This record gives sequence, C-alpha cells and structure tokens, in this order.
Amino acid sequence: MTAHSGLRLLPWAGPGGKPCYLNTDDPEGFMSRLADHIEPIQLGMATELLKEATWALDDETANGEELRLLAAQLAGALRDVLRVATSRGRCHAEGLDTGADCDL
Repeated sequence: MTAHSGLRLLPWAGPGGKPCYLNTDDPEGFMSRLADHIEPIQLGMATELLKEATWALDDETANGEELRLLAAQLAGALRDVLRVATSRGRCHAEGLDTGADCDL
C-alpha cells in the first residue's frame, strides 16, 4: 500500500505507461494475489539481469548494440524494481525519492 493514498501501486503499468492502482481491503483478492506473485518474479529477473550486466561490462568484446540492448533491459528492470519499492512504501529512502510521491 502506498502511504499517501491507501491505494496499492500494482507492479505493472497501464496504458501509456501510467501507474495502475488497486483499491481493495482484501489482501487475499485475486488482483492482490496476482501482484504478490508478480513482484518477486520482477525482482528475480532484475537480479539475473544485473548479473548479466556485470558480465557484459567485464567483456571487452561486447559491442555497442549489445550494450544498448542491455541498457534498455536494465532501465525496464529498474522501473519495475522502483515500482515494487514504491508499492511497498520504501520509495522515500535516501536517493529513491522522485519528488512526486514516487508515482512511476
């Protein structure tokens, strides 16, 4: 739940990349359980991508196209991780505050 509104920021974006929120008091509802299932998948994917990025940066033979693709994937993973952190109410830790109630 986000502290500022009582709505839960879901771990995916809506049309146009706008944030999706869930308004429910039922943590066992379908959408709550779906979000709870997706968040650790996103975090796990980000962890694996970080490992891949570390290897790629150490690889002197990596070309620009590969690194651009990696940067795009890292940007998407970072967006997902920040959305999960925001949803869990941790967005105001030093360095993560976006200045706009952390709505991504």
